[in-house]
Amino acid sequence: MQNDDIFTKTLFSVLSNMKKELPKQLNPLLPGYAFDVFLVSGMTPIEKGDVLDFMIDRPTGMKGFIINLTVKGKGKILSGADEFIVEPGDLLLFPPEAVHYYGRADDADSWYHRWVYFRPRAYWADWLKWPDEVQKIGRIRLANPQQVDEFDGLFLEIEEKHKEVRPMSEQLAMNLLERLLIRCYEITSLADNVPMDPRVLEACQILSSSLSIEISIEQLAEQVFLSPSRLAHLFREQVGVSIVRWREDQRIIRAKLLLQTTPMPVAVIGQQVGYDDQLYFSRVFKKRVGVSPSEYRKSASPL
Repeated sequence: MQNDDIFTKTLFSVLSNMKKELPKQLNPLLPGYAFDVFLVSGMTPIEKGDVLDFMIDRPTGMKGFIINLTVKGKGKILSGADEFIVEPGDLLLFPPEAVHYYGRADDADSWYHRWVYFRPRAYWADWLKWPDEVQKIGRIRLANPQQVDEFDGLFLEIEEKHKEVRPMSEQLAMNLLERLLIRCYEITSLADNVPMDPRVLEACQILSSSLSIEISIEQLAEQVFLSPSRLAHLFREQVGVSIVRWREDQRIIRAKLLLQTTPMPVAVIGQQVGYDDQLYFSRVFKKRVGVSPSEYRKSASPL
């Protein structure tokens, strides 16, 4: 019996190590892609019966947002009483934790849609509130072919810019995405809606200007004259993620920029963004970006 236990433990250890060593799924169009990035975009060309012709099913949604535009064919979104169909000119916005269940419509031969997955900048929050929602999924119907062409071009620009091999490609793609979101905001006529709570904006500014130091939620709440629980609730409601998650996003964004544009040692960059322990910084960075800080720096072309 003792030998059986040793064999079982050894087998379990080998299988666990094999699982850890499996290569990452690098194609965002196929199941298993981690989406552990700040922005990724593309076109999903679904034809009836081909390898991409399956239903995306993420019951708990994702950590970031996805915006997509149907450019050909028809897609089916959700199921049951909430099911609806999208056609060319339909924009969708899936916020974090919204149910993802979609694929080619049953009566269509194809469904082509452009999409961008992203982690938003804090001040985008007002632009991410769409008035027409079904199970938290925002919907916009573009009014005419000119608007469809405009948005199709913006999606394509974002994709092409992000794929460029240059240090600032992600930042430039984010700027194009910002333009796209502003246009959505204009189309939905949300200018009269209540803007983001100024105390949440102030909290974002405090965190952004002090990434190198540790500020507790209690300290942050005191500075914006809210209770910690109220601040945490407002922040998640209006920004879409927790305070801790948002601060980590900003730290990693800043670290990526410093790695791309300065010769500072990795340890110093870690300290600049709030991680005094270089090993811990490298571990967090690799978890969020997919490669170590040193590997990320090597992959970036010089300015």
